Amino acid sequence: MAVLDSTSTGNAPNHSISREERKVIFASSLGTVFEWYDFYLYGSLAAIIAKHFFAGVNETTAFIFALLAFAAGFAVRPFGAVVFGRLGDMIGRKHTFLITIVIMGVSTAIVGFLPGYATIGVAAPIILITLRLLQGLALGGEYGGAATYVAEHAPKGKRGFFTSWIQTTATLGLFLSLLVILACRTALGTEAFEAWGWRIPFLLSILLLIVSVYIRLQLSESPVFMKMKAEGKASKAPLTESFARWDNLKIVIMALLGGTAGQAVVWYTGQFYALFFLLQTLKIDPQTANLLIAGSLLIGTPFFVIFGSLSDRIGRKGIIMAGCILAAVTYFPIFHALTQYGNPDVFVAQEKNPVKVIANPDQCSFQFDPVGKAKFTSSCDLAKTILAKRAIPYENVVAEPGTVAQVRIGDKVIESFEGTAMPAADFKTRNDAFTASLGTALKEAGYPEKADPAKTNYPMVLLLLTVLVIYVTMVYGPIAAWLVELFPARIRYTSMSLPYHIGNGWFGGFLPTVAFAMVAATGDIYYGLWYPIVIAVMTAILGIFFLPETKDRDIHHS
Repeated sequence: MAVLDSTSTGNAPNHSISREERKVIFASSLGTVFEWYDFYLYGSLAAIIAKHFFAGVNETTAFIFALLAFAAGFAVRPFGAVVFGRLGDMIGRKHTFLITIVIMGVSTAIVGFLPGYATIGVAAPIILITLRLLQGLALGGEYGGAATYVAEHAPKGKRGFFTSWIQTTATLGLFLSLLVILACRTALGTEAFEAWGWRIPFLLSILLLIVSVYIRLQLSESPVFMKMKAEGKASKAPLTESFARWDNLKIVIMALLGGTAGQAVVWYTGQFYALFFLLQTLKIDPQTANLLIAGSLLIGTPFFVIFGSLSDRIGRKGIIMAGCILAAVTYFPIFHALTQYGNPDVFVAQEKNPVKVIANPDQCSFQFDPVGKAKFTSSCDLAKTILAKRAIPYENVVAEPGTVAQVRIGDKVIESFEGTAMPAADFKTRNDAFTASLGTALKEAGYPEKADPAKTNYPMVLLLLTVLVIYVTMVYGPIAAWLVELFPARIRYTSMSLPYHIGNGWFGGFLPTVAFAMVAATGDIYYGLWYPIVIAVMTAILGIFFLPETKDRDIHHS
């Protein structure tokens, strides 16, 4: 039995979409697509951005730093939700998300002009992260406004269908960013694109900003907000009503833990972690990886509308919970299969010649160097540095204290060396020799430096990625309508925005960073999947038992 009871108003009558309603959906969705495009460019180009803006640290640290900068935009989204949610509940939905799209567009365009680390030093990553923070603040106010605006225009019985178009915008924004990147990479060539051409997609935001602002200026205010304002029922203190009163706060908390947290990790695993897994772990060519992800998004995107519409008939909660459970149960076999079909050489080598690092754990450190000054010179660290750079999966085996670390590849053993007290010249000579011998042993054992395109089973990889996207559509398609229906009109923008952006900004946004850090710490290329699995299971349990079904609620009450 749900703790939070639902208020039913009965089934909705049949209703065809009017021209004005189509305009609301189209204008709101198109503007939001452009905003997500801006936000996701960074994620799609994280590996290249790492080279330009975090060049002062080692390669592994640079990529983790790039992911942290990516996550920084997500970290501040809840604060944007509070600031802009309050504005949206006090001054209106339309004006608020006009402000957010201007902030997003300008911040993204500046990245296209920003000099790199080689030109202005440490100021480059600082400015980049500041721009990411501004983007995150803007996005924190965007989604709640767009979802609330569209839902409040929707007739009864059509809210899931109407808002599902807003749900497509994040995926379409990512799809658009991938297409623009592919076009630029193809036109310029890989070398020129990675040197300077990566800036072009950011600069295109100037054009998209102009189009977005023009479109949104054509919209009128939400009828629910106008009626509420005319009757003097608008909230004068939406933050207090939303978060300082237990009757509403408990719904906010459960909407987060029993709804958006699981939805977020399923979403980011299916779109971002999958892309990073193809690129960083399986070493698939970037253009190929982007095409595969884009193909899966193209196939899977209609399911947002399918599941949104289905939620109008059978309910929101069951579809979202089913998506969380399916993801949790199947992630390990799906990602194992991605390895098998995406880079079969790694899969076969791992089966025939598993790699083990035999070392004293006290000698092994987590190889994250935030200031570029740490020196990984112990025999364990030297071995793991090479394996991490090659994305070689390995198992840790405990050795006695004082033992020099060894790397066992099948039946062959390569001994590392203790370089802590070694002179710099001698250390370089020994490390070069160790790197060469370990590289030769890995090659002989069948571990490739990159995926062989001739061996990749593209149809199977595309199918697996599409399944991941369909899970995304299950959890994400109905979520906007569900959140809108959970809260009264006078504090809806504020109340729904915070759990959505904590879930997606924190639980989801930090997923790539946390997951890859877990992989780096253990050597198990699948270990990072435990993060989304645990969160998805938590959400399924709490959502099933403590949140109501809301599809028949009247959302016009204030």
